[in-house]
Amino acid sequence: MKKQKFRKKPIVIEAYQTQEEKIIQTMKGPLKASPGDWIITGVRGEEYPCKPDVFDRTYEPVK
Repeated sequence: MKKQKFRKKPIVIEAYQTQEEKIIQTMKGPLKASPGDWIITGVRGEEYPCKPDVFDRTYEPVK
């Protein structure tokens, strides 16, 4: 089977950067967010934490 290349569809998300440790209730169960992590709200309203380095490589501000 031949591998194919795909690009992630561009979507706009909402996110905020937390200043404190918190537990986020995700669709896969509770996850810990550390200070500086981004809390992303997905397309279905779900929330999940994202480390700052991954967030910076994946997202850019909407202009």
